[in-house]
Amino acid sequence: MNEFLGPGLVQEIEAALEFLRFGGPAIWAIAALSVLTVALILWKIWRLLILGAWTGGRRVRRAVRLWAAGEEDQALALIGHRRTVRARVVRSAMAALRDRELTRAGAEAEAERVARLALASARSGLRPLELIATIAPLLGLLGTVLGMIAAFQALQEAGARADPATLAGGIWEALLTTAAGMAVAIPASAALTWFEAVADRLRIEIEDVTTQVFLRGGQGAPDAPARAA
Repeated sequence: MNEFLGPGLVQEIEAALEFLRFGGPAIWAIAALSVLTVALILWKIWRLLILGAWTGGRRVRRAVRLWAAGEEDQALALIGHRRTVRARVVRSAMAALRDRELTRAGAEAEAERVARLALASARSGLRPLELIATIAPLLGLLGTVLGMIAAFQALQEAGARADPATLAGGIWEALLTTAAGMAVAIPASAALTWFEAVADRLRIEIEDVTTQVFLRGGQGAPDAPARAA
């Protein structure tokens, strides 16, 4: 196996395993959280890219301008096959306004329903990141406390023959878990703040373009349903 991995990589793997051994059970839990954190961050970035969090706004605004100019078919065609969150909400608002069977209040309710679902999709995965940012330092602190207890137990058993170097070694090994917990919590908290900011910006943009759709156009959706004569 060493021939395939190379001596440098083998040494790094051995050092990582030694680090995990020093930290005890708490460091293993923190290591698992670190892997989960990276996976969540990458998945969330990919998900926001699909939802068009950083693209797609220009086409939607152009469709809103066409809608306001009375060119409803062209506006719908422009965003008809777009999968971004803004396009889906605006398309649903336009379709609801053109539906003669819906009142204007009903059209607004339908657009609001689609917007809630879209924004929920944009905010998915944030709770696990928040949980990781909260419990990772606590796990690190727990590992440190347990390590300190073990170190002082060893000091008590040694009695007068206690070696300060041994105590110092036990303390720094115990502090490893605190450092590891903070190393996981900091990027998780930073990513959480970033993703929340992106979701809030999306919400504001969706509210803005949807309001423009309802204020500037739409020949359907009367104030009351049309009744047969």
